[in-house]
Amino acid sequence: MKFRRTYVVSAGLIFVLLLAFGAPQHMYGQDKATSSTTLASIDPYLMDRDAEIAMARSAAPPSIAKDATVMVLGRRGYETAVEGKNGFVCVVGRSWDLQKNNRAFWDPKIHGPICLSAPGARSFLPIYLKKTELAIAGSSNTQIEDAITDAIAKGELPTPEPGSVSYMLSKQGYLNEGIKGPWLPHVMFFVSEIDPKALGSDLGDDVPLDAHEDKVGRFTVIDVPVSNWSDGTPSPVSGGGH
Repeated sequence: MKFRRTYVVSAGLIFVLLLAFGAPQHMYGQDKATSSTTLASIDPYLMDRDAEIAMARSAAPPSIAKDATVMVLGRRGYETAVEGKNGFVCVVGRSWDLQKNNRAFWDPKIHGPICLSAPGARSFLPIYLKKTELAIAGSSNTQIEDAITDAIAKGELPTPEPGSVSYMLSKQGYLNEGIKGPWLPHVMFFVSEIDPKALGSDLGDDVPLDAHEDKVGRFTVIDVPVSNWSDGTPSPVSGGGH
């Protein structure tokens, strides 16, 4: 399978999310260093509860999303809006999952719908929830990244378990002002740190995956574009692009 790569690579990670949220941060484009700043108010980041539930669920195929736990952002952090029964957790990631020097770090328009497998929910989601807690508490972008690095080094936050997978198949995501519409639908695999080139990443456009190291989280993310959005409609994965 050959597809045209449409990512814009940044100085570091995607999405992201993480998002986006755990989405690969290279999707957010080239970014100049930004000064250390803090969250002015949580208000611009809040969404209508039902709309956020629907957006979070749109990250995964309906067969997964219908039985997944859904978390939404509140004034004190993320809270469970829907109790699931299949182990998956769907959320809409916000901008503070970016690298500290990304100019979009506090951009309230950033929304990264993501749905994590049970291992991913246990071992990747806690990192993002901790970032959210720190952001709401008034930590700066620099302090957030430093705190996460320190907590992982001390074993207070986990590194990805085997089987940590996330779906980012939503048409509703907004990851970068430079990308008009959502990025390609893709599945992300979180693995122990490894050189992306050992996986074939960046060796040619005919390689159907993209990998990058997260130096803060001490893991590698493998992004594999897929052919359809979560609603079943085809994506531009083969020869298309945004």
